[in-house]
Amino acid sequence: MQFRLKVTIAAAVAACAGAALAQEQTVTIGSVAPMSGPQAHYGKDNANGVKMAIEDLNKQNISIGGKKITWAVDVEDDAADPKQGAAVAQKLCDAKVNGVVGHLNSGTTIPASKIYHECGIPMVTGAATNPDLTKPGYKEVFRIIANDSSLGAGLAFYAADALKLKKVAIIDDRTAYGQGVADIFEKTAKSKGMQVVERQFTTDKATDFMAILTAIKAKQPDAVFFGGMDPQAGPMLRQMEQLGMTNVKFFGGDGICTVKLAELSAGAKTLGNVVCAEGGTSIQKMPGGNAWKARYDKEYPNQFQVYSPYTYDATMLLADAMKRANSTDPKVYLPKLIESKYKGVTAVIEFEPNGELKNPAITLSVFKDGKKTPLN
Repeated sequence: MQFRLKVTIAAAVAACAGAALAQEQTVTIGSVAPMSGPQAHYGKDNANGVKMAIEDLNKQNISIGGKKITWAVDVEDDAADPKQGAAVAQKLCDAKVNGVVGHLNSGTTIPASKIYHECGIPMVTGAATNPDLTKPGYKEVFRIIANDSSLGAGLAFYAADALKLKKVAIIDDRTAYGQGVADIFEKTAKSKGMQVVERQFTTDKATDFMAILTAIKAKQPDAVFFGGMDPQAGPMLRQMEQLGMTNVKFFGGDGICTVKLAELSAGAKTLGNVVCAEGGTSIQKMPGGNAWKARYDKEYPNQFQVYSPYTYDATMLLADAMKRANSTDPKVYLPKLIESKYKGVTAVIEFEPNGELKNPAITLSVFKDGKKTPLN
């Protein structure tokens, strides 16, 4: 009789423990960006933003659908390679993560978006800017930053209207991002009466641009526009100085608009000729920018680049939609994402029907004494 009583009590304890465990759930957010290779500094910054959001969410003791949520992040490396990006997207689908923040590059994000669409997992990018991303109309795809139509056009307007430049040469790295933003700059520049004296292309792995720049120098442009990322822009600026192109302005989108550009250009005088554009307002003018940046710098010293405030907001945005839907199931909370009106660090985030950010801002920056400085 005593043995039977002990067994009954043990069973009851086990049942209670099981019930307690049943009331807990882990929600995993995938974070995808290049964590290796020449663009790893962007990827680490992106992942840091997601990690900060996950830490903050875990401090809030959130319950969804009657279950206490433990938030987790799955950081994946797409190496800025479209094939690896697609493979990572499939891996996250197979793992049944609850949402994805990423990718960084348009060339990886566009093919990955189709995979997320097919498996029904919402993805939010705070970095990929090619307008083609949202053209298929996948309801799972969201962007919380200005696209290249805003960035390329804004730079062309500034070149023509503010600086009164007449002749420009264009180089792009043939990626979806680089070629896309360069095409928009060229189209807008021509509409403003500027003359495109040369159009050249390179790759996102190249470091020697002397032949391209020598051909461009012969055309005597007032400016060079580069569609690409800072691992190429830095050496390009050094080589422009070597060729005596120290009076030529250098334009680029958010791919070159990083604090690391000063390091990659190795003190070249031409850094002072840079005018770059990025989506959103400068971090000093973001609603929660200064306080957030202070926290970031304390946790991740000297790692800030561009997009971490956006990946932070993207993570919080996914959590907010889950809370409003009272479900972590992507199929259930997805309709709440498009209805978002989330007050984030970067902006109040609301979406157009195609998943594009409503009323996106852009910021132009220059480099004064080697430091990135907003113009607006």
